[in-house]
Amino acid sequence: MGCKSCSSGGCGTKTADGKVAGCRNNGGCRTGGCNKMNVFDWLGNMDLPATSRFNIVEVRFKGGRKDFFRNTDHLELYTGDPVIVDVPNGHHMGHVSLQGELVRLQMLKKGVKETDDIRPIYRVATAKDLEKFEQAQLREMPTLYRTRAIAQELKLDMKLTDVEYQADNTKATFYYSAEERVDFRELIKLLAGEFKIRVEMKQISLRQEAGRLGGIGSCGRELCCSTWLSDFKSVSTAAARYQNLSLNPSKLSGQCGRLKCCLNYELDTYMDALKDIPTVEGPLMTEKGPVFLQKTDIFKKLLWFGYDNESTWHPIPVERVNEILAMNKKGLKPLELEENGSDAKKEAKADALLQNDLERFDKKKNKKPKGAENPRHNRPTGEKPVPADKPLTEKPILADKSLNGKTDRPKKKKKKKPKPKTE
Repeated sequence: MGCKSCSSGGCGTKTADGKVAGCRNNGGCRTGGCNKMNVFDWLGNMDLPATSRFNIVEVRFKGGRKDFFRNTDHLELYTGDPVIVDVPNGHHMGHVSLQGELVRLQMLKKGVKETDDIRPIYRVATAKDLEKFEQAQLREMPTLYRTRAIAQELKLDMKLTDVEYQADNTKATFYYSAEERVDFRELIKLLAGEFKIRVEMKQISLRQEAGRLGGIGSCGRELCCSTWLSDFKSVSTAAARYQNLSLNPSKLSGQCGRLKCCLNYELDTYMDALKDIPTVEGPLMTEKGPVFLQKTDIFKKLLWFGYDNESTWHPIPVERVNEILAMNKKGLKPLELEENGSDAKKEAKADALLQNDLERFDKKKNKKPKGAENPRHNRPTGEKPVPADKPLTEKPILADKSLNGKTDRPKKKKKKKPKPKTE
């Protein structure tokens, strides 16, 4: 989510009186929802001499793109301040995302040296600069729609994702994704002639495209690629196999159409746990018959085996499986798959009993009382409904009934019909 969508007014933007709008955190939003790729400066509250402060600043642009710039004039900057920076063939405006000693660590992480050619920061953006930058941003969406129409007319096999105008309104960068190489020379001529700007086409991957667009993942949170993930590592289906996940493309794929990046998060933990679990390539041989591997519980160190003629699975600990494998290599067969009084079997039965108890408790808790849906069923036996025209304070009339279910009122005698006369 960018600063424009922030409900507090947008961190890093200034009002007419020169004060910072938004939640007053100047871009360092602690909730993580004000901007993309936000970083919490945990060294920001430390008072350091101005002479010893690191003079390189990290500046953030549209779509979470970041770059390093040198503060040659020793300007007093704060996180979220809009600044005018030097770019090739003009100037651009961005927001300060990080400064101080943490910038040195980020440069070390990205392989940028202090001696490299780092462009300077001109000044802090003024009200006129902000107004000009807003006018340039208003041109982005119409340009995007028109460019898509032109690419469709030229029958170019490409997907245009985003357009970013430079703050001086002289250059535009077009981000697109394509499976094959695209010849867009004719497209650049048409765009330069129609919009009177310098055009730069930049191809991005599908993961970068999802990061620029943003969205909500299947976990219910914002996409990792649009909030904090900057380095995209390759993800293979082997990561899903090691974690015993079903190889269902619809569940393993993200919004970019590639395998989810989160498959790599817990892979190292699974790999460490799998070191103690043996590899069972074939069935285990016992006196009762061969048993086949059905399921592996990695963290409980249990392997579930089943016979061909049985539908039940037997939990076997890793130590017992290694013992049976060693016996089979020697040509021996154990009498039974499980040891007498196996702790794994007792634990599995205890877990099953606990699960059944929890299910019964949930059913009992969620069960509605009898007559809860129909309030008429809640009246006691013999109670007559209260008429609508009578007040509720009037006591209901109850029918006096005896124990055998018969009323004490005398029954009316039925009149006997006269019999027809016979001649």
